[in-house]
Amino acid sequence: MRDLKLGYLVGYSGARMRLDLDLIREVESLGYDSVWTAEAYGSDAISPLAWIGACTQRIRLGTAIAQMPARTPAMAAMTAITLDQLSGGRFILGLGPSGPQVVEGWHGVPYGKPLTRTREYVAICRAIFERKGPLEFQGEHYQIPYRGPGATGLGKPLKSILHGRPDLPIFTAAISPRGVACSAEVADGLIPVWMNPDRFDLFEPYLEEGFRKAGGGKGLDRFEIAPFVTCVLGDDLEACRAPVKAMLALYIGGMGARGRNFYNDYAVRLGYPEEARRIQDLYLSGRKAEAAAAVPDRLVDEIALVGPRERIRDRLGAWKASPVTSLLIGGGQREALRFLAEAVG
Repeated sequence: MRDLKLGYLVGYSGARMRLDLDLIREVESLGYDSVWTAEAYGSDAISPLAWIGACTQRIRLGTAIAQMPARTPAMAAMTAITLDQLSGGRFILGLGPSGPQVVEGWHGVPYGKPLTRTREYVAICRAIFERKGPLEFQGEHYQIPYRGPGATGLGKPLKSILHGRPDLPIFTAAISPRGVACSAEVADGLIPVWMNPDRFDLFEPYLEEGFRKAGGGKGLDRFEIAPFVTCVLGDDLEACRAPVKAMLALYIGGMGARGRNFYNDYAVRLGYPEEARRIQDLYLSGRKAEAAAAVPDRLVDEIALVGPRERIRDRLGAWKASPVTSLLIGGGQREALRFLAEAVG
């Protein structure tokens, strides 16, 4: 059993960009291992992380997640090396494919094949980090140098001016069986959007499949698993569950079209097929409050840490007994972040 680490999930901002730097400095002083930013279609993941890096000393800096279709792999690698060197080797490149609605509706590029994109993207980033030679890559999503339609023919293989560290960690976000296997094969860590620590069987066979493809003796001892875990501390259990239910209703019900919602599929695999269908029906019909009310208490209790101190402390036992390496704590509740540092440490 490995020691369980804590990360603080800053996420992305609302209508105005804000960072609680005092809280971020506090979680660093409390011994949190990492802090993570995110992006959707507002604030980006990189700018605030650079700001955080300049205001901290030790805590690792991760993107959870940087959207692959929003940047070329070379741009992601350039950014990763730059932030890693400026921060003294603290950067973690967390990547994800996002979803068709954002990729095509916001970034204006084809969604394509997310697993193919992930393999190619990670391979290109690693080649740039390693600097074994000028960059050349011929894949389905990426061709470097580019010689397709509209090319001038003047492109030439280049090598990064910056010397990145070859072992700069790359995590990928995944919850589908094939996505988990891909993460185990090509990445250094996995970021599930949420998980039940008692249902590691939903991940284990696919992780093992990916490790076998990677070869070289790769296994859980050389791989990090870092799920998002919302923590809401308080004596009123129903009130603590409420924000988690709202989040789950959004993802299970509305984060994707009907028939193409990866989070809904995941809820089904977690054991909630009828509930997932009802949540989606309610959410897509505009009945968002009813959709949140339809989220089962048991699902919230399985994937989040909610309620009084002793209840949360008891649930932490399941996380500590699992192969999970880090809990990326969301919610931003100062009292909860302090309590978890004490309870896990």
